[in-house]
Amino acid sequence: MVREGDTLFGIARRFGLDHRDIARRNRLGDGTLIYPGQRLQLRPGAAPAPVGRVATAPPAWRWPTRGRLVEGFGASPRTASGVLIAGRPGQDIVAAAGGEVVYAGSGLVGYGQLVIIRHDAAWLTAYGHNRELLVGEGDRVGAGQRIATMGEGAGREAVLHFEIRRDGAPVDPLHELPPASP
Repeated sequence: MVREGDTLFGIARRFGLDHRDIARRNRLGDGTLIYPGQRLQLRPGAAPAPVGRVATAPPAWRWPTRGRLVEGFGASPRTASGVLIAGRPGQDIVAAAGGEVVYAGSGLVGYGQLVIIRHDAAWLTAYGHNRELLVGEGDRVGAGQRIATMGEGAGREAVLHFEIRRDGAPVDPLHELPPASP
């Protein structure tokens, strides 16, 4: 069970395992986004395997905020798993689709104040670098519902780090979102 402040690398080191094997076994993509309360299978047969490659259509996505795309998916280490959208401090961040908040806090290094929403068995979204969180773990949210306000990223600019993940692996949000930011 992932605890507050855990990283995949730290978990692997604690159990004498390779972090890439844990990521592969749990279908985590690059493994950068794990959250407290998440169950991970560490060794073959040690725990029930998570549901993988669920054949579900993606939700009807909407942009999580207004703003200019600062960095695209994979353009730098900052966006290896998502995109950066510039805006104003305190600007509204909304749910890209309806779902359940599975994480709301600041325990994941590099994301600042973070919200993670599970939309169904296959799809998650993550919203990082928030100033204020307006939802808590276990809350049900609707598409377009305010979930946070924009804070500052690592470069001290007002920015949202936004990710879409399918079966734990990051996908390019620009391939999933409608053509232009509102």
